[in-house]
Formats: sequence, structure tokens, C-alpha cells
Amino acid sequence: MSFLETGEISGQAMAGEEKIPSHIAIIMDGNGRWARRRGLPRVEGHRKGIESVRDIVTALAEGGEVKYLTLYAFSTENWKRPKSEISVLMRLLKRFCRQELPTMQENSIRFTTIGPLERMPEDVREALEGTRLETAANTRMTLCLALSYGARDEIARAARSIAESVESGEISAACVDEALLAAHLDTAGMPDPDLLIRTAGEKRLSNFLLWQSSYAELYFTDVLWPDFRREHLEEAIRDYSSRTRKYGGLGSI
Repeated sequence: MSFLETGEISGQAMAGEEKIPSHIAIIMDGNGRWARRRGLPRVEGHRKGIESVRDIVTALAEGGEVKYLTLYAFSTENWKRPKSEISVLMRLLKRFCRQELPTMQENSIRFTTIGPLERMPEDVREALEGTRLETAANTRMTLCLALSYGARDEIARAARSIAESVESGEISAACVDEALLAAHLDTAGMPDPDLLIRTAGEKRLSNFLLWQSSYAELYFTDVLWPDFRREHLEEAIRDYSSRTRKYGGLGSI
């Protein structure tokens, strides 16, 4: 049974064609605030946030309708944080790869990342690559972590790669179009997100999937990420199901 069928989606959304997003992207915000409100160190918010990741990933894999989940886990700007916090985040990321691998295998979840990983510690890169290889044959859903990722940096790297190809004569400038640029992005081969969720009450994209989210439906919630669970996800999908996606056209009148 789909996890959506256990929620409250009904009426038009459940009659006829179900409008379930194929790709959901989430800006996981509010870990620090969650910890601060409880008088705890920020790292406790990050640890609690991993529980939310586990619940959401498992729910989507069990449902089967959503094929891609991309989580904004560590941005290019996050490197500006205190070294002590970055160190803890790197350890948590390595632990995540080790502890969540059985869940990924059990639910046939393929693991991948976007973003340049060169700045990540070597042991973390090895853990990420090991998890990617271990889950490469899984087919039910793809879990993608955006790490050391920034959309402007991604687009600049793509443009630089294309410019180098033009300069070398491999392609002509006339060949450069939207499809070519998309093929040079970190998300090449993945569909654009249908639904982008941000937690903790903030209403901005924060340099996340700027190109890919051109026509994504945006959903903002005041729930802090460590408190975000499948019932909140179902609420976001219900809201998505009620919308008409026009892609610049008139839609059905």
C-alpha cells in the first residue's frame, strides 16, 4: 500500500489521476533552532535531523510513487561555519552512510550525490563512494544528497566546461542551448524537481537547484526539520496535488 493512501488525501486528488511528484527536493532547515530552543548544542539538532531523513526516505520508498528525493545537506556557504561544527557534520555524514546502508538496501534505494566533493575529508569521500557503489543496482528510488553544493557554482562549472569544449573545437557555439547546459549540470540524467519543500519558515531558495527548479512547485512550512515527519510530507504532497501546473501556458480552462 502506498504511504499516501494511509494519509488524508481524498477527493479530486485521489479520483482519477493521482498527482504525485516524481522528484521531491527538500531544503532541510531549522536544526540549529531546534537545538537552541531546547538549550542543546547545535549538533544535537543535526543528529535529530537524521531521524527525519530516515523517516522521510523510508516513507517515500515504501510508497513507490516518488522516484527521486534530493536533500540539501551541506552548501558551499556552509564551509563558512565554525570548524568544530563542520567536523561534527562530517562525522555525522560518514556515520549516516554506514548506519543507513541496510535501510537503503532493504528498500532498494540508490544513493548518489551532487556537488564537488574535493573539499570533503578523504574518509567521508570514501564512505560516500562506497555507499554509492553498494546501492548502484537499486531501482525503487534515488536518494541524492547535495554536498558542498551551490547552484551558482554548479552553473558556472557547467558554463566553464562548455566553454572549454567550444575553445577546443569539440563543439560550436551554435550548439549551446538549454539541453546542452542541463547535460553539464551535476543533475544530468535526473528529472527536474516537481516539488521543492523548505522547512523552518524561511521562504527562499538559498542557492539550491536554481536552474532545475524553474517550474517546481514551492512549499514552505514552519515545522523545523528535526520535527518534520511523514505526516508533514503528506501535507506537502496534498498541497502539490491541488495545484495546476501550467509551465507558462494557460492550462485547462
